[in-house]
Amino acid sequence: MHTTTIRPADVEIPDIQPDFSAPFFQGFQVIASYILAGAMILVLIMLIIAGASLAFRGLASDRVRTWAGENILWIFIAAAVLGAASGLFQWFVNFDFGF
Repeated sequence: MHTTTIRPADVEIPDIQPDFSAPFFQGFQVIASYILAGAMILVLIMLIIAGASLAFRGLASDRVRTWAGENILWIFIAAAVLGAASGLFQWFVNFDFGF
């Protein structure tokens, strides 16, 4: 028994070079940079307030010291997560503050 295989003709496919330079991607990068930077500054301020209120007794009221004692671990975790996200964003995309 004889089988025949049908082969398509040789087709030349040109090289395709995708273009990832869409104009709105730059805008997304700037907006994401602003959001990450703003969140990092906010968490840094919270960390400074919490640390200072726990370190210096007369600096803040009892309510602020209670808040700082309850939330300082979460503030450290938020700072670590935001720092990691900002580092990955900078590595993959590059920070661009539009200056």
